[in-house]
Amino acid sequence: MNRLLLSLAACAALAATTAAAQSFPAKPVRIVVPFAPGGANDVIARVVAQRLAEPLGQQVLVDNRGGAGGAIGADLVAKATPDGYTLLLANPGPNAINPVLQPKTPYDPIRDFSMITLMAVSPQVLVVHPSLPVKSVKEFIAMARARPGQINYGSSGTGAITHLAMEFFKAKTKTDIVHIPYKGANIALTELVGGQVSAIFAALGSIQSMIGSQRIRVIGVAAAERTPLLPGVPAIAESGITDFEVVNWFGIVGPANLPRPVVERLNRAINQVVQSADSKERFAGMGFVPRGTTPEELDRHIRAEIARWSAVIKSQNIKPE
Repeated sequence: MNRLLLSLAACAALAATTAAAQSFPAKPVRIVVPFAPGGANDVIARVVAQRLAEPLGQQVLVDNRGGAGGAIGADLVAKATPDGYTLLLANPGPNAINPVLQPKTPYDPIRDFSMITLMAVSPQVLVVHPSLPVKSVKEFIAMARARPGQINYGSSGTGAITHLAMEFFKAKTKTDIVHIPYKGANIALTELVGGQVSAIFAALGSIQSMIGSQRIRVIGVAAAERTPLLPGVPAIAESGITDFEVVNWFGIVGPANLPRPVVERLNRAINQVVQSADSKERFAGMGFVPRGTTPEELDRHIRAEIARWSAVIKSQNIKPE
């Protein structure tokens, strides 16, 4: 009798879950951005949220929950009810780097999330101060090898993608370039413009307004091929550095065990938004390349990111602050 009751209860719960999934969404959806307002993650979340209301038929809200390098917001979503109403704006820090660099991260970046879509990527670019007498990646490598430990670079902090990008570059090129961490990408860029550091890896969107000026020199794009957003700048791979790709990426994930109909509904709606002509124009203006993938493609992407940064962190002996 007890087994029968348990079976009936399970069937009833499954029927309720299925019905809820089929009627999704029945109330506003929340996208948690695990960083403070104003940065690239916040901007892209708001662009998408504004446009999602139409295909979903519900308001989509942005909820900034910054702290601990994105871990606070990510953990909030990991522990949320898996009903599709609480989502996470995923990116390299909380979803690929922190769980490797910080052993006590309270969630697993694969096991604790349901993948939905990879919305956009923004290639990192190698930028030098104009006083550095190099105009190409090959010249930069040659100078770094000739002057080990004498060239420095800035980053937005230890463990940030701007830090790991250069450490990846150093490992690939066998160069010794000194790291100077700052508390934010904007500060690192300001220090580069002022000549306090000689080089940085930066998100394309953050330096777009300076391209063509005398304040910085962009010498390479950290991608397998040239980006249409900066067609005149060679990919770093063109300098003979194989398998070197560093992008800031923006995805949407939810708590683990989201019902498949909810995942598919969100995937269709978000992909429709990011692939629209209006969004493509907005994204290009911010230095983002729109994507829109399957959940399985996002899963493979995050696993590859975790593997890449695990190898860099280990080979370069990077420790958390």
